[in-house]
Amino acid sequence: MRKFHFILCALPLAVQAATLSQVPMQGDMAMPMISYNAGEGRLHVVMPEAVPQLTPLLVSNPADSFDPAHPWFAALDPAAQGRSFSRRYGWVVAGGSDLLPPDTAIWIRKLAGDAQLSAHAYVAGPPSWTPIFGTDGSADARYWNGMMFHPVFSAPPGTNNLSATFEAYLVDTGSGDEILGTGTGPMVFNFTNVEDGRPALGAMAKLVVQWDAGATNWGLEWATSMTSSVWSAATNETVEVDGASTVLIDLNAAGKFFRLRRLP
Repeated sequence: MRKFHFILCALPLAVQAATLSQVPMQGDMAMPMISYNAGEGRLHVVMPEAVPQLTPLLVSNPADSFDPAHPWFAALDPAAQGRSFSRRYGWVVAGGSDLLPPDTAIWIRKLAGDAQLSAHAYVAGPPSWTPIFGTDGSADARYWNGMMFHPVFSAPPGTNNLSATFEAYLVDTGSGDEILGTGTGPMVFNFTNVEDGRPALGAMAKLVVQWDAGATNWGLEWATSMTSSVWSAATNETVEVDGASTVLIDLNAAGKFFRLRRLP
């Protein structure tokens, strides 16, 4: 009887980069549920327990990017600002809510929040990206039509927690005035944040001392005075850069003088 031997080889799947046409939610929806109580004449809110995480695209979709033609590219794409973001928080009218009184509308305003946290009204198509709730000088308050509304909240990547506080209230549509006593009270949106994994860049200022690399029989010396009788050999590493022997000197070496000395 013939025996057949099979070898199965598991190959890693290639990650296909995609150009995203929409801003991901970054997790399940977390819905503050707004309702109107006609007996009390005011709005109420039930807040979700979830705390959304602001996540950079470089973490959630590491191979992907946004279309440069879309207005959110500059804020969210890793090739631009690469901000952490989330669309999980979204207002919705609770089931069982009473009808609003005639000639009234719901408005939502931002009461407070971390300066790093931005908010934008987002529409996938046609693409729209509008600053709201004080972002980029926009108004702190805006009309809400009662439809499900998921703004994009974003911030620079990091490990810091962030928050913003809102309130929903009724406005008289005839006069445009707030109807006092109809508000929900503060709604606190809490966020965690995450770094994008890029290594930190460092920069420092140095004094560059150079001389012809062909002058191999010369060494760099330093002293605290041009007329000093005591000169010491510089211990900094000498490397060749574009045909020149190059030494980098810390700027805290102020008050030192340098010269070349012929080597024996």
